[in-house]
Amino acid sequence: MLIERTTPVSAILAGCLVSGVLTAGVASGQTRPEFEVASIRPSSDQVNAVNIGLRISGSQVRVTAMSLKDYIGLAYTVIPQQISGPEWIAQARFDVAAKIPDTPGAAEKVPEMLQALLADRFQLKMHRESREFQVFALGVGKGPLRIREVIAQPDTPVAPPGTVDVAGSGTGGGVAVDLGGGASFVLGNNRLEARKLTMADFADLLTRFYDRPVVDATGLTARYDVTLDIAPEDYTGMMIRSAVSAGMPMPPQALRLLDGASTDPLGAPLRNVGMTLEQRRAPLDVIVVDSMLKAPTEN
Repeated sequence: MLIERTTPVSAILAGCLVSGVLTAGVASGQTRPEFEVASIRPSSDQVNAVNIGLRISGSQVRVTAMSLKDYIGLAYTVIPQQISGPEWIAQARFDVAAKIPDTPGAAEKVPEMLQALLADRFQLKMHRESREFQVFALGVGKGPLRIREVIAQPDTPVAPPGTVDVAGSGTGGGVAVDLGGGASFVLGNNRLEARKLTMADFADLLTRFYDRPVVDATGLTARYDVTLDIAPEDYTGMMIRSAVSAGMPMPPQALRLLDGASTDPLGAPLRNVGMTLEQRRAPLDVIVVDSMLKAPTEN
């Protein structure tokens, strides 16, 4: 109860998960893609729950309650462990409302437009480095695979062209992330349920519960439903570690709960469904924040 009163861990986790799965490819072009207009405002405070998300509908983009670290992750398509910068970039949260130019394929360039927005309004200066990381490789075991491949149905409703709808919410009861198009992720009641996810997305989500990145090494190319039953003693540790991995300051009472907690809370549940996590070393790109404003310039 003390954690719930002092830090909305499940709310933080919702934001971490949402930011981690928005990994649209960045297209190249001769001119820098930019929003036609963009408004940035501090997010309203949320005490016990928060709704976090991104929606692109037609020419309108709305991002709610994300930290600067989240926005950097969206803009450069990296996970939190691949962002190096001051602690405060993970704290203050902002809402963005923006308009995409009315040109074909513009919605696919939203990451590049966010790069321009961060550079113009927050004066972000950064550079890339390649660093060696200890990682967990998500793989397939030797036994039967107990996850369900999702077969696309021709009559399944789809979102209108140019629409991306990703949202998350967190309360004391757990976390729910709606990724749009039927894909979702729910953590609650000592169970993790992923629906209609690629293994790359699933690995990115698992990263939030570990002290190192999880990379997809399964070779699986379809979308899957995965259900993992989690030991009660590991559930709270997963929630806290997700906040720590995002760079959020945590009270000493919460951090003490990590003492003795498993560093691999999902290893056994994954083995139960025929999957594995193996420790490896691998080079990953890192975004290094050289300087950045704590508040945006005027709208």
